[in-house]
Amino acid sequence: MEVVGKGTYGEVFKAVNKETQEVVAIKRMFKKFYSFEEAMNLREIKSLRKLSHTNVIKLKEVIRVKDELNFVFDFLDKNLYDVIKVRTSQLPEENIKTYFLQILEGLAYIHKQGFFHRDLKPENVLYQ
Repeated sequence: MEVVGKGTYGEVFKAVNKETQEVVAIKRMFKKFYSFEEAMNLREIKSLRKLSHTNVIKLKEVIRVKDELNFVFDFLDKNLYDVIKVRTSQLPEENIKTYFLQILEGLAYIHKQGFFHRDLKPENVLYQ
């Protein structure tokens, strides 16, 4: 449907699953992958496939088409940077506490699984 973000390793699109009508996010990697095995050896895929927590985005599917690798996630249209950027006054303390609690719960879970987040920044903290 549309590009919603771009980073060092890929870009993210908002899309609709034609079968279920579910809105999803598809991250298309810039690097080409010439076999599915090569793609499945990526650290990002290995970690995301093992993680299942309320405060960690769930990898729904991995699709390789014409040497392009795509990750399918639930679509969340807001991030913490957007909240900070558009505010006209100080964020309420209760909101800040809630954001931090959820971030720390997600990080604690990731760390307990033996992984760590290498790119934690407001743009990567998604929410509904």
